[in-house]
Amino acid sequence: MNTILKLEHIQKYYGNEGNITKAIKDISFSVEAGEFLGIMGASGSGKTTLLNCISTIDTVSAGHIFLEGADVTEIKPKALARFRRENLGFVFQDFNLLDTLTISENIALALAINKVPTGSVEPRILDIAEKLNISDILNKYPYQVSGGQKQRCACARAIINNPKLLLADEPTGALDSHSSQMLLSTIQSINEQLRATILMVTHDAFTASYASRILFLKDGEIFMELRKGNDSRSIFFDKILNVLTMIGGGQSHVC
Repeated sequence: MNTILKLEHIQKYYGNEGNITKAIKDISFSVEAGEFLGIMGASGSGKTTLLNCISTIDTVSAGHIFLEGADVTEIKPKALARFRRENLGFVFQDFNLLDTLTISENIALALAINKVPTGSVEPRILDIAEKLNISDILNKYPYQVSGGQKQRCACARAIINNPKLLLADEPTGALDSHSSQMLLSTIQSINEQLRATILMVTHDAFTASYASRILFLKDGEIFMELRKGNDSRSIFFDKILNVLTMIGGGQSHVC
């Protein structure tokens, strides 16, 4: 398989010599094309810091991150914005939609920033909207739709430029249980049908059970890896809970 993302001995320190906090101590792993990887851990385990380093929002203190063979840690600050636009898609907990734009315009904004020819914008929006079941709300504004619909719009915006890697940070954190389940089914569909490579950070076992592999972090290091394999999602959920119990994480419910 083709390796999309590779981390080699990543470390992240905060503070100065007299007071150093090691948020990430020494993390190495790879993500294959089309994989759906979950990152879990208790608060303070380093999962958000790790995501920020991969997304170039934060810089690493040591080690290297490669995206399709290119060393992300060597990208100059002036080139980072362009790198993110061309290679990464983001789905955040709080949607980050513009209330003054319609759902369609919010999605189109991602294409405009990447200077996609005007003639191809509408067909691409209609195509992705149909796949994510939001065709009927394209002319509405974010305040007129549900939280789940907002998040599906955010997913459409994140993947419409066909990013090499989709990064999701607690994507269900602001949703009720029904909307969460619908969104996770959508993300799973994006992974399986569109072959999108997804890296998702979550503290929730129900959310994580949709991934195909999970890395559990503890104190800035990889504590354990868990693969779904041929397990049902319910069995995988139970295994996730067992690991979280060992590392002091929380629990949720699966149906």
